[in-house]
Amino acid sequence: MKFIEGGVCAAKGFTAGGVHCGIRKNKDKKDLSLILSEVPASCAAVYTTNLVQGAPILVDKRHLSDGIAQAIICNSGNANTCNADGIQVAEKMSQLTAQQLKIRTEDVVVASTGVIGQPLDITPIAEGMPSLAAALSKDGYKDATEGIMTTDTVPKIVAVECEIGGKTCRIGGIAKGSGMIHPNMATMLVFITSDVAIAPEMLQKALSGDIQSTFNMLSIDGDTSTNDTVVVMANGLAGNAVITEEGEDFTAFMQALNTVNVALCRMIAGDGEGATKLLECKLDGAADLKNARIAAKSVICSSLLKAAMFGADANWGRVMCAIGYSGADVDITKIDVAFRSKAGTIVVCQQGAGVPFSEEKAKEILLENEIEILVSCHAGDACATAWGCDLTYDYVKINGDYRT
Repeated sequence: MKFIEGGVCAAKGFTAGGVHCGIRKNKDKKDLSLILSEVPASCAAVYTTNLVQGAPILVDKRHLSDGIAQAIICNSGNANTCNADGIQVAEKMSQLTAQQLKIRTEDVVVASTGVIGQPLDITPIAEGMPSLAAALSKDGYKDATEGIMTTDTVPKIVAVECEIGGKTCRIGGIAKGSGMIHPNMATMLVFITSDVAIAPEMLQKALSGDIQSTFNMLSIDGDTSTNDTVVVMANGLAGNAVITEEGEDFTAFMQALNTVNVALCRMIAGDGEGATKLLECKLDGAADLKNARIAAKSVICSSLLKAAMFGADANWGRVMCAIGYSGADVDITKIDVAFRSKAGTIVVCQQGAGVPFSEEKAKEILLENEIEILVSCHAGDACATAWGCDLTYDYVKINGDYRT
């Protein structure tokens, strides 16, 4: 397996594009994106479990009941959530897309991101549809990524190439996500494409399984969004034998999908609103996977730990505290903690108690922009990784006037 260029256009048969249609006031920012497969594709999705859900999610659940899709349309600047006419607008977006591309309305996945509770005017979307369709190209993945960004400061793009069933296959993805990120199913908005031939039910199985160790282990601020959606389309143009059951080919696909999702998780965490550091908690030696995940994510979610990491303060007690209230079944007296970055590694706790360490060296390690928090439970063989970021003054500034 290797990383390649191309994002959602890396796989055979996919094009993408993005334009500014007028949803956002800033004309320099694209606000409407489109991804198209030249043939109908197997499609799987996972959505937020927040009881307040964006209208696009309700529409997508209907459209994807047959496990087939051919296009994804997404706007930024407005979440189309908590609107009386939200479903009608989302359906109209699908219809406009289908008419422009000459495909079935039911084969269009629709998504929206931005401010909640403000009506979404369909007019700029309708007027921008011809130019959006004209923008579709193999190089359009960068514009498509820009069109789904809100408070993101960097585009999030990845693609990998691997071999499945003797055929060269590709999987690529783009994502948006910087704030209101604490997924409980999937995350933010993530669109993934592949030319692998795989049955819809196996694609859904792969996605639903992988998010437990990727997007569900990611947190920026503890807020689960109303519009969280992850969508995967696989059009089969790689020419491998269709994956219809578990086996060697399914395992290879899962590994490639996981590689894409982990990369996107790291990008999202590193670009958290106001963040200066990517945090990665690697926990090993847990009694079982469930407890490993609970403890690791609790560490990443701790506001006190996030603030300490911002200040490059090796306050390891906050790691222990987060594990202690996590609900994980662990023996606190067996836990070791260390911090690691490219500046080195320092052990700060052994068997649940502090050990002498150099504060100067610890600060040097924690001043780097990627920090690993290493936790060993010494209770079994299970391990888990969670991703997050530090908590800075700028997070409050960004969200203090997000709507206005």
